[in-house]
Amino acid sequence: MDKIWESFWTGGISNPLTVIEQFTYLLFIRRLDERQLAEEKKVNLIGGELENVIFTPQQKELRWNSFKNKDPQTMYDLFTKPMVDAMSVFDHMKQVGAKGGVFTRYMSNATLIIATPRLLDQVVQLIDKIDMDDRDTKGDLYEYMLSKIATAGRNGQFRTPRHLIRMMVDMAQPKKDDIICDPAAGTSGFLVTAGEYLRENHEDWFLKEEFRNHFNNEMFHGIEIDDTMVRIGAMNLQLHGIENPQLIKGDSLSESLGDIREEYSLILANPPFKGSLDYDSVENSVLKIVKSKKTELLFLGLFLRMLKKGGRCAVIVPDGVLFGSSKAHTQIRQEIIENHKLDAVISMPSGVFKPYAGVSTAVLYFTKTGTGGTDNVWFYDMEADGYSLDDKRNEVKENDIPDLIERWHNLKAEVGRKRTDKSFLVPFGEIEENNWDLSINRYKEIEYEEIEYDPPSKIIKDIETLDIQRHEALLALKEMLK
Repeated sequence: MDKIWESFWTGGISNPLTVIEQFTYLLFIRRLDERQLAEEKKVNLIGGELENVIFTPQQKELRWNSFKNKDPQTMYDLFTKPMVDAMSVFDHMKQVGAKGGVFTRYMSNATLIIATPRLLDQVVQLIDKIDMDDRDTKGDLYEYMLSKIATAGRNGQFRTPRHLIRMMVDMAQPKKDDIICDPAAGTSGFLVTAGEYLRENHEDWFLKEEFRNHFNNEMFHGIEIDDTMVRIGAMNLQLHGIENPQLIKGDSLSESLGDIREEYSLILANPPFKGSLDYDSVENSVLKIVKSKKTELLFLGLFLRMLKKGGRCAVIVPDGVLFGSSKAHTQIRQEIIENHKLDAVISMPSGVFKPYAGVSTAVLYFTKTGTGGTDNVWFYDMEADGYSLDDKRNEVKENDIPDLIERWHNLKAEVGRKRTDKSFLVPFGEIEENNWDLSINRYKEIEYEEIEYDPPSKIIKDIETLDIQRHEALLALKEMLK
């Protein structure tokens, strides 16, 4: 994978997102051929006809296993010129339709920007060496490629650290019949991690066809406004064994998606904190929940609209959401606490999103009820996440996440914890009295250690003693220099 990255870099393509997008196209072209090869083997074994023809016999030269053996110039011509059935390899990839799976839906404006036969040949030969038979291997390799996105994207987008996503998924513990959505999907990290959680913890569920169909076709939903991110997210999900995720290309907050109501039982998200939107561009039902132009507040209103009754939500928010004093800030906090069930507030250290951003963030975990239900809210003061809190983000021993997960799933033991502890419960009434403020510092108590100082007379005497010693040392030095 490093060699693939290096080839793109030396070939003049240095933007990380562009590299990943071009890599994704080539990976998809290889998968198309492998999908038909699998069907052809099946037909050869048991007879019958191909049900899902991706390549006709005339299109043989457009297949990965054919063009990978060509010389660089011939391969490049096959990619860029309509040589077979008035199509190039790249044209065929864009036009293959439903036969190519969910990824193909988002290919209409895909562009090949690999400019030389040499670079194309280098990357094709390297991709050909990747073991695509093992789901874990190919999924991990793609995630490794995504980890190389080291710059903030447009509109405040940046990649959520995978260990924080896993923490939120471990809190939510996806259920067998969940319908999971990330309305700001990006590379689909939350959906991928939820799928991996189910494979690791409930392998037996996959033995039943009913669950496998639900897992592959109905369980995972994502909404993303950026074309490149939708394509990358679709490939990420497919490489992790989720064959037909429901991905929508669009703006979650817009009127065009206003009919998505009470559809999901679990929302996992890190929505963009990109500033302000005009009221005209936001769907009206969201504005009824929270009258604001700030995206971080609007998304919370959106989640309440999208969730089914009893649905859970784990979302990353900037610290300002917890204590902001504007009418909109107070309104959305009161809505969640008073009319639904706020379960937990996780305060995270400010370095968790470095090197992308240094903003202080928190995780809110709540359940949609429509009838209230907030009794005690669980607060956790996370001081370490297993990585250094500087731009390097190197692994360190200090990590509160295992303790956090263990305590979260044993809340009965949290009753009676002191406010000086890392975690504690705060009753509804106290939060209401504090104008729905959710900042942990409002409720956490700091234990001060009493320090005893010497009396001034002793301190003065010590200073005088030091003065005498200094004077004697100076006289000794002068004697040595005579």
